[in-house]
Amino acid sequence: MVTKQVQQSIIFFLFSLASWFSVALLLFIVAFVFSKGVPVISWTFLTSFWSHLDITSGGIIQALLGTVYLGIGVIVFSLPIGVLTAIYLQEYAKDSLFTRIISLTVRNLAGVPSIVYGMFGLAFFVLLLNFGTSLLAASCTLSIMTIPWIITSTQEALKAVPFSFREGSYALGATKWQTIRRNVLPHATSGILTGSIIGVSRALGETAPIIMVGATFFMDYLPHSVFDKFMALPYHLFILATQHADPLAQTYAMGVAVVLILFIFVLNLGSFYVRYRIRSMKKW
Repeated sequence: MVTKQVQQSIIFFLFSLASWFSVALLLFIVAFVFSKGVPVISWTFLTSFWSHLDITSGGIIQALLGTVYLGIGVIVFSLPIGVLTAIYLQEYAKDSLFTRIISLTVRNLAGVPSIVYGMFGLAFFVLLLNFGTSLLAASCTLSIMTIPWIITSTQEALKAVPFSFREGSYALGATKWQTIRRNVLPHATSGILTGSIIGVSRALGETAPIIMVGATFFMDYLPHSVFDKFMALPYHLFILATQHADPLAQTYAMGVAVVLILFIFVLNLGSFYVRYRIRSMKKW
């Protein structure tokens, strides 16, 4: 008969095997992409305008800056709305059937396929609000997709702050808002920023929504306003990998993939650095 110690060892081995397999698979994918894409990356590739007819003579500056503009728009629209909604649900709203339904709905929205958000953005922002296929419509669409992630991560960060922090503040005569602003938010900021940046990173890697609301494969200028169309790295990568007729298109697609991976990595690394700095300044 198998003892409990043997059962525990088997289960631990299976968990370890699954973890190492996941890490090895991730490293294999990254190594494969980098081995194929790094040779085409150069200063010209990163800073020159894209040449649709001769992909070897141009770069990806329009797609790179378009992704940066898109990220700024998503942060501007989604971060304040998501954080304020989470504060209300966690700190102000009473625990009732209505608020539980709202919280469940928010979590379900985080799992809705991105193409559905693209359809919503096309119907609402592009057609109904008459934004047209533009950077503004794309930013709003991705913001709607990111808000559930921000709300969920912010609620979890607020829950992690010990309730004794609130009780001590109330005991000294502080109002609820003073307690939230001075005792809760400073200790939850690191978790809020980390979850929010991860949500934004996920949105910037999406292709389906932006195809429907403003992204284009080729334009010979940078966006001059929020109502202009734009190029973005995910869509650029998709077209090169599947639609472009040039024999070197897939090789250059790998180069775009490397840039996109590094872009998301730097974004996440920045959030982790900010989180570390904020935690190091805490005085418990």
